[in-house]
Formats: sequence, C-alpha cells, structure tokens
Amino acid sequence: MEGERLHPEHPESVSVELSGCSKEDARIVFDALCACFSSDRCADDVPREYDEVRPTVWLGTFDVADAHEGECGPTRLQASVDADAQGGYWAIERFRTTLDSLFTVQDLSMASGDQERELHVRLASR
Repeated sequence: MEGERLHPEHPESVSVELSGCSKEDARIVFDALCACFSSDRCADDVPREYDEVRPTVWLGTFDVADAHEGECGPTRLQASVDADAQGGYWAIERFRTTLDSLFTVQDLSMASGDQERELHVRLASR
C-alpha cells in the first residue's frame, strides 16, 4: 500500500471505540469517519444495541493513510459521544486532526507508550 511506503515506521490504522451514546450517534460518527478514511466498517454495518441494561461499545478500525480527501465535513450529533482511539503516533495525530474538522472535540485524556498513543475524547456537533 502506498501509505506504508510513505510512513513505514508508523502503523497506519487507528482502532476506535465509541461509548456513552445512542446507536444513531454511533452510526453518525462511523459514517463521518468512513467518509474520511478506509475502514473495516462497511456502509451497511449498522450499530446495534445488544443489551438493554449494560452499556454498548462500538468498535471500528480506520486506515488513516487511505484518506478520502474532500469527502468529509462537519457532522451533527444528537448528543455527545465518548471516543477512545489507539494507534501509532503519526496515525493518532492525523486522526485527531480529522476529528477536529468533523466535530467539536474535548480532550479527556491521552496516554503514550513506546509505539502507541491512546486518545480519549468527547465529540459533539460543530
């Protein structure tokens, strides 16, 4: 893949976990991210709630090296969404820049390791 040649020392994918939101807002976030990047979540992969008592978490992986320039833009949510993202330093920086273009982003915490960075944010409508 072209992105691997451009950034061979950086993992290209970001794993995303959404929580604290409705399945509708989870879909809005994933649809917005899918408009920006390639993903393991296809268009007909609709988030579902599996348990009425326990909170549901939705997962997706996005290839930030495969950006769809000009296809993504600000998105409206019904309520805020908590998102945890994990990936290499370069991938998380690029992912965060894209989040800022789509949503109002509030940093909740960030942790860094040798190879990876974790980002915990709250997303709201721009």
